[in-house]
Amino acid sequence: MDLKWVDRSACRGIDPIIFYPVTDEEAGAAKSVCSECPVQAVCLEHAISHREHNGIWGGATERERQRIIRRRRRARTMGLPAEDEVASLSSGGVAG
Repeated sequence: MDLKWVDRSACRGIDPIIFYPVTDEEAGAAKSVCSECPVQAVCLEHAISHREHNGIWGGATERERQRIIRRRRRARTMGLPAEDEVASLSSGGVAG
């Protein structure tokens, strides 16, 4: 598993507890770090492909990642291209 991108992440060196909020509503601090991260897209894809169930990854909560997965699955079944989730995240959140 190639995790070289982690060395370039904005969260490197930050107390990881902020990336594991108790509720999605408490995810603001982590999402703020992610919004400035140069590897946000790679991090999000890692979390989706490895089915990370906890924490904020690539600026998305578990619930938001599940929505992304469902949208991608629907798009595939309909033969449509998947939307750019990272752009969606940085513009205000993931709708679903």
